[in-house]
Amino acid sequence: MAREASTIKTRNRLNRGDGGWAYAFIAVALVVYAMFTAYPVISAFIISFQNYQPLGSTYVGFENYENVFKSALFWKAMGNTVIYTLLTVPVALLLSFGVAILIMPLRKWMQTSFKAIYYLPAVASGVALSVVWLWIFDPMQGGILNQLLGAFGIPSQNWLGSSSTSMFSLVLMSWLSSHGTSIIIYVAALLGIDNSYYEAADIDGASFLQKMWHIVIPCLKPTTLFLLVTGVIGSFQVFQNAYLMTGGGPDHSTTMVGLLIFDTAFKYFEFGDAAAQSLVLALVIAIMAFVQFKFLGKDVEY
Repeated sequence: MAREASTIKTRNRLNRGDGGWAYAFIAVALVVYAMFTAYPVISAFIISFQNYQPLGSTYVGFENYENVFKSALFWKAMGNTVIYTLLTVPVALLLSFGVAILIMPLRKWMQTSFKAIYYLPAVASGVALSVVWLWIFDPMQGGILNQLLGAFGIPSQNWLGSSSTSMFSLVLMSWLSSHGTSIIIYVAALLGIDNSYYEAADIDGASFLQKMWHIVIPCLKPTTLFLLVTGVIGSFQVFQNAYLMTGGGPDHSTTMVGLLIFDTAFKYFEFGDAAAQSLVLALVIAIMAFVQFKFLGKDVEY
């Protein structure tokens, strides 16, 4: 009994030591999270109730939130963001899924090559990519897109300078930009489907479309839901494209909520209003994610 008690005490000491090492290993990540995520969020929450000034702030209650909900520009930016999301996220999922399906029958080295090619734009500089797209959307006849349309007799368009085409230009840029991450995730999910499902379908004489509808799509529901939720979150936070391509113009036709928050804080120096806008945006994103999980994740198994 004494030997067993000694063994248990020794094991407990070792376990406590392992726990200490575990906390030591995650300490750096916790510090980074606290400094660059938790602290900014808490600070934004506090500032949203203040008329913030670097040398002294005053408490204003819910005045900043009232300004947000009364702002016509905020609702216009929210509408632009919703339209952008509805036009880009579903198409991005379809394109990623289609490319992943086309990659699957290829040999292993060809799959790897195509995945690398499609993922390459994701590691490129966003500013550099925007410069390329500015060249494509050049309103002069020398612009690539206008040259392409000119071959069909269509007159040149001021793609980014007209309120009727500026939003479509950003949407087109999203459609043709990198979908590499989603493609890689879809390919990994496709490789995870058990071959016995396909063998059973072959025995029953199922066609390609029947396999897609009854095997592939149901098995990829968790992956599709994940990409849908993250895609909507990323789309509601879009900033770089609007900032670099149009600056939110013309006539605020491409002003997204993320760009509006940036302008409010660093252009007009209304930090309290900007903090309130960011928290309202966070609440909208949380509600959207909850609704997607609630209604689209009912029969999803992880």
